[in-house]
Amino acid sequence: MIRRHAHRNNLIWASGAGAAPSPAATVGDARQASPRKLGGWEPAPAAPRTEDTVSRPSVQDTAPLAPSRERRPPHRARRHVPGTVTQPHPLTNRSTNEQLRTYDQGVRAAFDQIVPTLKQISALHCEPDFTQRAQQLAQRELGFELPNGILDDAWIAGLDLRRLYAWSVFETYRRMADDFFARDPLRGRETTTFDTFLQSCGFHLMDITPCADGRLAHAISYVLRLPISAVRRKSYAGTLFDVEDTVEKWVEVEHQRFREGRPNTADTATRYLKVVMYHFSSLDPQHQGCAAHGSDDAQAARAGLERLHHFRQAIENSFCCGASVALLLIGLDTDTDAIRVHLPDERGEMDLNQSVDAQALYDQTHNLTPEAARQGILEAVCAAAPDTADEGMVRLVARLVENNLSQIEYVRTLQGGGYQDAGHAERFMAVGIGFEEIQLRNLTYFAYLHTVEEGAPDLDVGCHIFDGLNVRHGLPIPVVVRFDYHGRVPGARARAVERVHRLDRALADRFRTRVEQGLLHRMLVVRDCDAGAGLEVISTSVMPPPAGEH
Repeated sequence: MIRRHAHRNNLIWASGAGAAPSPAATVGDARQASPRKLGGWEPAPAAPRTEDTVSRPSVQDTAPLAPSRERRPPHRARRHVPGTVTQPHPLTNRSTNEQLRTYDQGVRAAFDQIVPTLKQISALHCEPDFTQRAQQLAQRELGFELPNGILDDAWIAGLDLRRLYAWSVFETYRRMADDFFARDPLRGRETTTFDTFLQSCGFHLMDITPCADGRLAHAISYVLRLPISAVRRKSYAGTLFDVEDTVEKWVEVEHQRFREGRPNTADTATRYLKVVMYHFSSLDPQHQGCAAHGSDDAQAARAGLERLHHFRQAIENSFCCGASVALLLIGLDTDTDAIRVHLPDERGEMDLNQSVDAQALYDQTHNLTPEAARQGILEAVCAAAPDTADEGMVRLVARLVENNLSQIEYVRTLQGGGYQDAGHAERFMAVGIGFEEIQLRNLTYFAYLHTVEEGAPDLDVGCHIFDGLNVRHGLPIPVVVRFDYHGRVPGARARAVERVHRLDRALADRFRTRVEQGLLHRMLVVRDCDAGAGLEVISTSVMPPPAGEH
């Protein structure tokens, strides 16, 4: 079992510092990277706008995919090897899969080149023309130059590789984010089709909380194949989202419906849909599950469901006229990216031992025509749904399962049968508010918060993860502190800048020992969401303020 990404297997060079509920009763449950381009971040082609499905001869007399509701023993996922999928599933989008892989590989190649490049630079630091040669190497391999001050001071006390590493991670992230906002490579702004479908199912907003674990950062664009601008995503450790914050968002959305008629008018019979996505590991369930719940899959699911109930109760207790919300619970196998969906009844109650298993449905519908496969999925979802389940919810879940089939095939065929980084392999922590551009698996650990005090559990889990990934090898934890703001609001930028500074001071105080040892660096950024522009870097701990400034 490979538990960390290969690029960190040997990082001692860096410095002198020492180092879900069981799948029982799930519906349908039957028992090489492309060459790296020089110059750092290379924009990938944009994802296609049209479907690319495979047609095949009709299959007559297809048996319905009726589920069994009896309990079954847990099973371990099979690791599919390259070549085992001889033909695509009839409902998968092959061209989109290729485009998503190209984008993923381009971003990862830029981050993965940091360590090899710094190793080469480290070997040069005693050369008389070190600064010039180091900058040439960095420009060629990473696509940007390094801070001259750090390079020029290398002759005094050696090369500060911790600062160079943090700077390189920050600059690579900044370039990636700016490219994302400029090009929209995942076509996340194309929301009309999904918005129309969502409202036809009886919902006016889909608000998703995945776990903050980096292995779920791609939940929207990859796992569920949804346009990022059409859904709200806010990640929390263990999916334990802030109920009060979500109530405030509900109020904002309902007020917008009443005042502006967006996304629809307040008299339209649709509801706010809150979704929680917990996760589990089918290949190593005892060690690679949710860290916030001690890799206890059942506890992760129970905690997510409990938080959903708290949100529903808060809305019903606080507002009159039958105000309520719709709830949905999804489990994600981080080894295969297959989802299992627990369908609610009319009151939002769900049976954690009953779900729709997308991976089993992929196998069972693989040889059908597109029409028969789609009908089989719908029948399986209907069979798993409680008798009082909402028809619109059933249609939405069937669509999510169908979308997930493309991601299952993506992992099976384009990721060599399974992810090599089965465990954590995040490159940096994202702290604050924003980060919608982070749509790639295992790139970032999220901690959405306004203050360190309210987000302490998420921060502590993140630092624990990075202690194993970076600190044990002498590398620092790179933390991007960010607050987005609305430029149309007077004084919003100044307040966002003050927030990142305040959060930075609190981080430095909470993790003082790591900061003093150079094992935690921060980059402070803000972004005007109204302008649609890139990031504005306020400051970074890598480069202290010039002499005389405070």
